[in-house]
Amino acid sequence: MTHIRSAAGPLGEADVAVQAEQKTQLKKPPLYKVLIHNDNYTTMDFVVRILMEIFHKPENEAIETMWKVHLEGVGVAGIYSREIAETKMARAEAEAAANEFPLRFSMEPQEA
Repeated sequence: MTHIRSAAGPLGEADVAVQAEQKTQLKKPPLYKVLIHNDNYTTMDFVVRILMEIFHKPENEAIETMWKVHLEGVGVAGIYSREIAETKMARAEAEAAANEFPLRFSMEPQEA
């Protein structure tokens, strides 16, 4: 709310209130699926650990996702905003490389 003094009278007159209504509608950022890809070298235990530690999945969900990746070739590690997805992918790939695993991730837009 903005207060404007009346230009017609002396400074002692009552303020005139002017209210400018501005409607700002914020859009939610687009979401991205982080996909984890199967390979023939990364151990199942390591995949479960990454899903639990970096993607914060409960153990039973991490195991379920690991099996999906193992059987179908790809699974969803999580769904995040672009920046968070990129950060989690980079952390997971760095951890895999540090443990000499070729584990790879990718991301794709989440369909509405």
